[in-house]
Amino acid sequence: MLKHSIRYFNNKPVRAVWDNENSMWWYSAVDFIAILVEPNSPRRYWNNVKVRNPELSPFCGQLKLYADDGKKYLSDVINEEGVRLVLTIIPSKYKKAIQDWIKGLLDPIDEQSKKKAYGFYKTELLEEDEIGKTVALQKIHAYLFEGLYPFAGKIRTKTISKGGFTFANGDFLPQVLKDIDKMPDNTFDEIVDKYIEMNIAHPFMEGNGRSTRIWLDLLLINRLSMCVDWSKIEKNDYMGAMRASPVDPKPIHRLLSDALTDNINDRELFLKGIDCSYYYEEEE
Repeated sequence: MLKHSIRYFNNKPVRAVWDNENSMWWYSAVDFIAILVEPNSPRRYWNNVKVRNPELSPFCGQLKLYADDGKKYLSDVINEEGVRLVLTIIPSKYKKAIQDWIKGLLDPIDEQSKKKAYGFYKTELLEEDEIGKTVALQKIHAYLFEGLYPFAGKIRTKTISKGGFTFANGDFLPQVLKDIDKMPDNTFDEIVDKYIEMNIAHPFMEGNGRSTRIWLDLLLINRLSMCVDWSKIEKNDYMGAMRASPVDPKPIHRLLSDALTDNINDRELFLKGIDCSYYYEEEE
């Protein structure tokens, strides 16, 4: 089974495909060249590299990748060993940074969690009456991080903060979550307000954003037959709107409203959403 993904280096996309049968990632050769040396014509540059370096052949192949028009086209791809070999062949000012980037991609927690997130699309994890409740968020978090974090699915007891903002006090968190469960969630504005409050609660030690965005989409699908096309929301816009949301909820309401779609059965849209969601959490 092939799973399409998008990786980012310096905010530039690199299309990738997970080959489940061989347990490896394949990366768009042209996209990789574009971030490595930034040539005017990365396709021509790649073709020259491929011809002049036949030792790359065992690590290259062709797979269908999504293009800007939303269609799949047969494209040259290289696997992780191929990426490492290219780094020894081509001089680049980004060589060290890309090596670190590749190491980050192979981080077991991040990568294993994302693979689990891809598989969430076909699960029937939640009961309908759990959607929009804390118990649903706990199940999602446990699904994504079981075996990766010892606290997967467990409500935190410690008080935590991020970027100078302190989330709900650990001592009062159980009551806070009960109050959030009681919030109305029948309209778009009510759902986003509930999402904001759940973000302020931040019930887990790690993995809140990735879990809660799935929780939000499931709530939107169940109540409104809509979901968010996360690929339409830039990372900095989203992060800024979420930081502002405790005092000014209008920006996140507007961002999410503009990205709503009724294409709720599109598996590729879901997978793109997972890629964006995990990208939002990457450190700059």
